[in-house]
Amino acid sequence: MARVVLWGLFSGDLIPSLHPLVTRGSSVKMTHPSEPGVTIGNLAKRTGVKVQTIRYYESIGLLSAPDRTEGNQRRYGDRAAGNLRFIRHARDLGFEIDQIRDLLSLAAQPDRTCEDIDAIARHHLEQVEQRIAILQSLRGELKRMVRQCSGGRVATCHVIEVLADHAHCKADHQRAARKR
Repeated sequence: MARVVLWGLFSGDLIPSLHPLVTRGSSVKMTHPSEPGVTIGNLAKRTGVKVQTIRYYESIGLLSAPDRTEGNQRRYGDRAAGNLRFIRHARDLGFEIDQIRDLLSLAAQPDRTCEDIDAIARHHLEQVEQRIAILQSLRGELKRMVRQCSGGRVATCHVIEVLADHAHCKADHQRAARKR
């Protein structure tokens, strides 16, 4: 494999430029002296985030567009991997995309107080607690439905009866579910 990489200075960053002798079909490995980067597939493996999701995060500006090789292949460094892990963990915790965007923006300002970050986290916690209350109510109603089912025929099934008429429910989970 031929390795032909010349480095030029552009806006303070090192960028690769191909030597004029490199022709179409030549094998060229594009590398950066300090951070060669990984392909989107390798980034996906390293972070546990699907390739399509990474592309989606880029398209909505949640993840910065990566540098590209002369062949237009994305190359991601450690910073992108760290941001992607942050995004994935925040999503795992149920934060919305806009909340994550705000958290990333705030995290990029290390000298600020964390008051705004705390407010986002507190608001999210309140939303989670509301969902837990709704789910507990639903669980109680489902348990009652299942307990009251005699296991007979569909024509007399209590589960079907309750699902067909909300008036048979003890809890008002209908209104709580619409608030979400």
